[in-house]
Amino acid sequence: MILNAAIVLVSALVGAVLMLPRVAGARIWRATVTPLASIIGSGFLVLGPILDTHFGIWAPAVMAALCGVAYAYGAAVRYNIAWLDGTGIRDQLDLRLEQLGSLALAFAYFVSVAYYLNLLGAFAVSLTDLGPEQGRVVTSGVFLLILLVGWTRGFGALERLEEVSVGVKLAIIAGLLFALGWRFVTQATTGALVLHMPDIVGWQAVTLVFGLLVTVQGFEISRYMGAEYDAGTRIRSMRYAQWLSSAIYMLYILFLTFLYLPGQGELSETSIIAFTALVAPILPILLIAAALSAQFSAAVADTGGAGGLVAEVSGGRVPARAVYALLAGAGLTMTWGMSVFEIITYASRAFAFYYALQSMLAARRAYAADDGRRVALFAALSALGIAIMVFGASVE
Repeated sequence: MILNAAIVLVSALVGAVLMLPRVAGARIWRATVTPLASIIGSGFLVLGPILDTHFGIWAPAVMAALCGVAYAYGAAVRYNIAWLDGTGIRDQLDLRLEQLGSLALAFAYFVSVAYYLNLLGAFAVSLTDLGPEQGRVVTSGVFLLILLVGWTRGFGALERLEEVSVGVKLAIIAGLLFALGWRFVTQATTGALVLHMPDIVGWQAVTLVFGLLVTVQGFEISRYMGAEYDAGTRIRSMRYAQWLSSAIYMLYILFLTFLYLPGQGELSETSIIAFTALVAPILPILLIAAALSAQFSAAVADTGGAGGLVAEVSGGRVPARAVYALLAGAGLTMTWGMSVFEIITYASRAFAFYYALQSMLAARRAYAADDGRRVALFAALSALGIAIMVFGASVE
């Protein structure tokens, strides 16, 4: 009971701080909220058991590698933001690559929305006797709801939920980290920390990490917030979002690595719920609330983003409403034809292609600026993106 009360208190205090006018109203925080929500909503809850189960004591190192790769791709996107703010589009190839990048991101959104909503469905039924099929029914219903809203009223009203959902999610994550830290200290003082070796190594491990890229993406949304914020604000906000999300991810994985013992339950997208019930009875309820709000808001944002990108690239010839219908159709197909882990892999591949294009653009621009060091870095990142797209493997 004491731990439950402490978790609620920590969550409430963090939530109260985030609601303070000086915090919520700060321009740089508002600019940071959107990419931060996308990054943490991309796979925070599902990632922990996956890394711990397959990588054991090396899970924190793998998490650090994922965060490092994401930050490097963020550097390429930030370089492009600064370039477009200064030099702008140089030639036809530059323009075509930008358009291809927008289409690639729109396609990535198609897959990521399916990923978000399948997680939503799985978490929605995780504390009931309902099975995966009923979770898919929930997912299908939300797809149809989003399609209906997009077709009839637009996403303006729903998008306003983002700031609230981000605050709730961060407050609950603070409570989760506090609870895991409490459990970690308790088990460390009694010599009861869990240590286990990875169950995959070599190339198999590398391809699995490739398939998890989507769990740390989301920072790229800053690239498309030019109507609201200047380039300098977007660059700083992306950095802040990646720093804060990386710190959260690292603490989470570090605690979980020495607390979670594989075999305590079947590995699934909702494994974290069963484990946290052993830490504190209140955690599963809080995490499900966070998951539902986070996945829904992320899905709405990406659906709107996909529609806007395709409409922009096509010069308005393909209206946003048609994109919403295509996205819902593709999402329903994936929902009933793939597992969540398979969708994660395809989403990772789609984002890897987008990051490869952004890195290629950054390399060309660095070459034009006679910046050989950045040319080498961005060219290597582009090649890595292609490798991730080709070789990324599913958890299953």
